Amino acid sequence: MNKKPDRNDREERESEFVDRLVHINRVAKVVKGGRRFGFAALVVIGDQKGRVGFGHGKAREVPEAIRKASDAAKRNMIRVPLREGRTLHHDVYGRHGAGKVTLRAAPAGTGIIAGGPMRAVFETLGVQDVVAKSVGTSNPYNMVRATFDALKAEDSPRGVAARRGLKVSTLQARRRVSDGGRSDS
Repeated sequence: MNKKPDRNDREERESEFVDRLVHINRVAKVVKGGRRFGFAALVVIGDQKGRVGFGHGKAREVPEAIRKASDAAKRNMIRVPLREGRTLHHDVYGRHGAGKVTLRAAPAGTGIIAGGPMRAVFETLGVQDVVAKSVGTSNPYNMVRATFDALKAEDSPRGVAARRGLKVSTLQARRRVSDGGRSDS
């Protein structure tokens, strides 16, 4: 029996996403009668299971700007492979404009060691252990875009094995040999 999706189903589906307001900017347009204020919002949204997106919205009122930014974030989400559902598979570097970020996988219990905008991305992504460093700009827009640039370069052993035509176990056996038997990573 096909039933029409009602409002509760839609709210339940939307509630699976966690969103974080990263930055609000008030802008003024000078007109004949004075100033007209508008607001720009940067929002990061994710399901805490490996999907994350960011969006930018502008409007005359703050709530409307946030809503537009959230809608934009839902439209351009990316999937990031996570190791054990808690950290990255490997260290990665990303940049956007003057923003440069380095993201490093971390052992269990490390927590999220990252600055403001990057922390919001990791919290919504579902990463629990990561060490991140931002060099260059502290502009939240560039930091978030640089972080996404790095996350897009993240790859899982399964993806690498598929590209090379190998088995995952073979790939990981090679990794253990090249690490020299280290067990900290």
